[in-house]
Amino acid sequence: MKDRRSVLTAALGFLLLEPRTSALRALHVWLDSWTGIGLVIVGMERQGFKVSLRSIAADSGWVASFHGDPGTSAAGFAAAPTPWTAVQRAAWNALKP
Repeated sequence: MKDRRSVLTAALGFLLLEPRTSALRALHVWLDSWTGIGLVIVGMERQGFKVSLRSIAADSGWVASFHGDPGTSAAGFAAAPTPWTAVQRAAWNALKP
C-alpha cells in the first residue's frame, strides 16, 4: 500500500509541472481526462479517502475535495477550470509530504 501511495504522489507531483518534455506531455494526455479522474479517485480511495467533485457554475470551473472522514474538514481541496485539474490538485494537497 505504501508503494502505491508513493507512485500516486509522484504522478500528482509531476502533473504540477508544465508539460515541456515528451514524458510530461504523455502523463498529461493520459491523466488530463475523465479516465484520469477515475484513476486518481480509485488511487485515493485505496488510501482511505472519499471524493467530492462538483461544477461551480456553467463555465466557471470545478471544485474537488478529498476527505478521510466525511464528518471532518477536507484533507485536500482545490478549485480549477477543469475537473481533472481540480481532482489532481486536491489529491496532491491531501497526500503531499
